[in-house]
Amino acid sequence: MKKTLLLAALSLALGACAQSGNGRLTLAEQGSFAVGGTVKTSEGRYDANPAALKGNNNDFWNVYQASTQAGGQTLHGDHAAVFYQIPERARSLPLVFLHGYGGSMRAWQTTPDGREGFQNIFLRKRYPVYLVDQPRRGQAVRSTVGSEIKATPDDQFWFAQFRIGSYPNFNQGVAFPQDQAALQQFFRTITPDTGPTDAAAITGSMGALFDKIGGGILVTHSAGGAFGWLIAGQNPNVKAVVAYEPGNFPFPEGEVPPVMENRFGNIAPMKTDADTFRRLIQIPIVIYFGDFIPDAPDGTQGGDQWYMRMKLAQDWVNTVNKHGGKATLVHLPKVGIKGNTHFPFSDLNNQQVAEHLAGWLKDQGLDK
Repeated sequence: MKKTLLLAALSLALGACAQSGNGRLTLAEQGSFAVGGTVKTSEGRYDANPAALKGNNNDFWNVYQASTQAGGQTLHGDHAAVFYQIPERARSLPLVFLHGYGGSMRAWQTTPDGREGFQNIFLRKRYPVYLVDQPRRGQAVRSTVGSEIKATPDDQFWFAQFRIGSYPNFNQGVAFPQDQAALQQFFRTITPDTGPTDAAAITGSMGALFDKIGGGILVTHSAGGAFGWLIAGQNPNVKAVVAYEPGNFPFPEGEVPPVMENRFGNIAPMKTDADTFRRLIQIPIVIYFGDFIPDAPDGTQGGDQWYMRMKLAQDWVNTVNKHGGKATLVHLPKVGIKGNTHFPFSDLNNQQVAEHLAGWLKDQGLDK
């Protein structure tokens, strides 16, 4: 009897460890690679010993300048960078995570206060995970088009835009760690673009990724969501889309809503072609929005911006389902998950957010 009770207690303890992120996580495979991209070639003919090297000032960077000025060299850029992990006894469909504006794959790896992010949470649920840095961002910074990276102080703008609060005040009840160390970590996740945002480069590299790995579930965040609709609408290997607070939505011809106007920035809904929209209505889609989104414009930056975007989301879900699609909009506080910012997957309650997604995946038969 005592032995049985001991084994039961041990089993419960191990289950709690897995839920909390403690305990062993066993991987069958992991790695990284680049995918997609283009090659730019300079005019001229490559010469390993250009005439300019015959001078007396052969400093390394002078040699570099002389070599590149001679021409005929290539630049590989505009690819995506991918890091993947496959757990033991892996489920058949991986989760492919694409970050939003100013983000990188780090958004999914951890939280501002150092807890496990969706990367490990879903590995523990036996999903293979693929984390992506989109072209010209993060570990995929090599761009074929030059761009100035401006050192513009803007932390407080994003604090408000992402509904953390109105700096320096946090929203009452926000599920964001309110110590300065965590806030500093959050601000240091913001990542600049090293070239102009290129939709074709992003969708092309993501399409190449799904071609490489086969079927998978695309998980997007924020601005990554707008690209996500195009990726899913163009590649049959995308079996479902999970979108955390996407910023825009693609409507079919003749059903595009008018521009949504607001003093904090207007939103012009996307328009897409019939083939892309037809593909989107054939796959399961779930869209998540967090807390602190008012029922009507409230005159605040975060409130007004995300009121409009969530309203647009509902309009799009209605349009998709009217055409026979399978789209769902989840407003987290309405299902009892409260306090979330624009980053539900890294807020203090990200385990709850993950459990809701895991339930949706199971309901859709995507957890095999």
